Amino acid sequence: MQSKAKTVSEYIASLPAERKAAMEAVRTVILENLDKGYQEGMTYGMIGYFVPHTIYPAGYHCDPRQPLPFAGLASQKQHISVYLMGMYCGCVGEQETELVRWFRDAWAKAGKKLDMGKACVRFKKLEDVPLDVLGEAIRRVPLKKFIDHYEQGLAAMSGGRSSPAKKTQGRANPVPPRMKAAKKVGKREPIKDHSR
Repeated sequence: MQSKAKTVSEYIASLPAERKAAMEAVRTVILENLDKGYQEGMTYGMIGYFVPHTIYPAGYHCDPRQPLPFAGLASQKQHISVYLMGMYCGCVGEQETELVRWFRDAWAKAGKKLDMGKACVRFKKLEDVPLDVLGEAIRRVPLKKFIDHYEQGLAAMSGGRSSPAKKTQGRANPVPPRMKAAKKVGKREPIKDHSR
């Protein structure tokens, strides 16, 4: 369920009281553990945590106009979702990273049931979330490590070719090569929605 809110405060203010309290608690934990350089804002109709274009000009490879997404927080119809893309960056195929394995184990050791798809943790009540585990997961992926893993994943997907960031360093408003090719034939690659 995507919101039309323009700001994080507007998004949170639009929520029912019980959702608002849970969202604010999770948001606080994320912000307290987020490495310097990441930013918070509205992306894909939810609260997003991302690497801004000022730090990573190439943006997100699926849509370079978007900053590189790291995490997200959304109030859905039946639950709250926390998107932890940073735990999977650099992952190719169905492999799980060491961080994902740690996260699953730490969540279980906290005595909580984990409802997790790839990069998406769902819960109905704040009591279902070990906030210390969530905070540690955010803290374990500093900005530089995240970008390095992201670029390794891109290189693996493209058969070892260099990443968009390396090809566009020093240029204003860089456009990754695949976007340039798409523009020549008048088509754009479809924007993939990774918010679910």
